[in-house]
Amino acid sequence: MKLNQLIVLVLSLLSAGQSFGAKMAIPADAPASYDAECASCHMAYPPGLLSAKSWENLMGNLGKHFGTDASVDPKMQTEITQWLIKNAATRQKYAEVAPENRITKTSWFIRKHDEVRAEVWKRASVKSPANCGACHTDAAKGSFSESNIKIPAK
Repeated sequence: MKLNQLIVLVLSLLSAGQSFGAKMAIPADAPASYDAECASCHMAYPPGLLSAKSWENLMGNLGKHFGTDASVDPKMQTEITQWLIKNAATRQKYAEVAPENRITKTSWFIRKHDEVRAEVWKRASVKSPANCGACHTDAAKGSFSESNIKIPAK
């Protein structure tokens, strides 16, 4: 392999790794119940942001879903759970079991947001690290690119 080919290959692999974290859309086969139930209270998080085990844990405890009863009927719970697990993170850096089943407690999330000052999370327009759309302008489309970040002033 020539040096130029090797450089192109390495750059392609590096950019592919970066785009995985930057673009993580909701898979097209999402059940309507996912949007209707989960996105009625918060953004519909891409399933690739958590491991299968984290989604299984989270969906198995909807009666105590971060301080809220988010229970759904058993058929819907099974449908959503199976879809989340099927589309869960598989890359090692995203596939850890999330502490407290929170995306915001994963090591990759903490590493990616380490420069965000604690007071930013408390701003009225942000409220918490779980409010991705407050800073990631295209979060609803599954895009978390650093080029589309606008941190609200207040």
